[in-house]
Amino acid sequence: MIYKVKNKAVLLLEDGTVFHGYSAGKSGYATGELCFNTGMTGYQEVFTDPSYYGQLMITTNAHIGNYGIKESEVESNQINISGLICKNLNTNFSRISGDGNLNDHFTLNNKVIITDVDTRAVVRHIRDKGAMNAIISTSNIDVLELANILNTVPSMQGLELSSKVSTAEPYFFGNEKSKIKIAVLDLGIKTNILRCLSERGCFLKVFPIASSYEELNFWNPDGFFLSNGPGDPSVMKDVIKIAKDITNDGRPVFGICLGHQILALSEGVGTYKMHNGHRGINHPVRNVLTGKSEVTSQNHGFGISMDDVNKNNNIDITHINLNDDTIEGISFNNKNCFSVQYHPESSPGPHDSRYLFDEFIERINQFRNNE
Repeated sequence: MIYKVKNKAVLLLEDGTVFHGYSAGKSGYATGELCFNTGMTGYQEVFTDPSYYGQLMITTNAHIGNYGIKESEVESNQINISGLICKNLNTNFSRISGDGNLNDHFTLNNKVIITDVDTRAVVRHIRDKGAMNAIISTSNIDVLELANILNTVPSMQGLELSSKVSTAEPYFFGNEKSKIKIAVLDLGIKTNILRCLSERGCFLKVFPIASSYEELNFWNPDGFFLSNGPGDPSVMKDVIKIAKDITNDGRPVFGICLGHQILALSEGVGTYKMHNGHRGINHPVRNVLTGKSEVTSQNHGFGISMDDVNKNNNIDITHINLNDDTIEGISFNNKNCFSVQYHPESSPGPHDSRYLFDEFIERINQFRNNE
């Protein structure tokens, strides 16, 4: 049974395009940059990914909610998307171990859903026109009034959002008796990254975004990790400075997604706003070093400059996106540092890129053996 409601709802795009649907979740409105995810599974992990903070999510899969929600399968302690745009919302979930339905979950998290939208038409529109801000409303469908609200929403370009989702206080993750200690700079980290490192024998201390290099170093870690997160990396000057200090330290450094972009910026490589970005769980990437291809999970709206990387003798490209030839991974040849744009911790999958965590551990062990 597909969830249907009587209350009308509206989706208004920044360029004036209007789509109609019906309301679900909390009654009200939500704003943000429109983005679409092509994954057919893992919607709960997507919605709780801090990297989506400040964005309205369009799910391209026609049916959302089929297997309900499970409290343990989250990437953070809250839904981070601003609101959801979907075709069919299913509340009669089929999963025996499910803890509830998706509509109730959104309502409890005070999030708005607009359903019965022609999501194919919306995605085709922004695929051609590019990412743009939008507003969804289930309480007021007056387009002129909504347009006035939408005009006050800032552009994602130039917007710093990581401080909105980073931890307020340091915390530990994993077994404190583990032999490897990693200092994690939380820019909006996904929980499964911590799980993947912990499963490989690491004890982690997760630091707030405003932490200094001195604070991370005082814990005497064996390596440093820069996490994923939302927003425009180019405006994060303090974090870029911390990255410079960390990479000059000598101990291994690994960055994912926003962490990858921050590391590039720390070496003078610029970033740019992508036309639409990459979001889904089936993006093909070629490992330049091995020649092998990987199916990857991705979520990013910014990339690093190919021209700048090609001009930088200290950076090698390690991974390339097979759809558009954008850079997906780099390694510094003058520092013990590497990073990828995509998500090797991907949950529920694919798991093709989990070897990158093993490479990080290998770098740590090699560094310790050479001391």
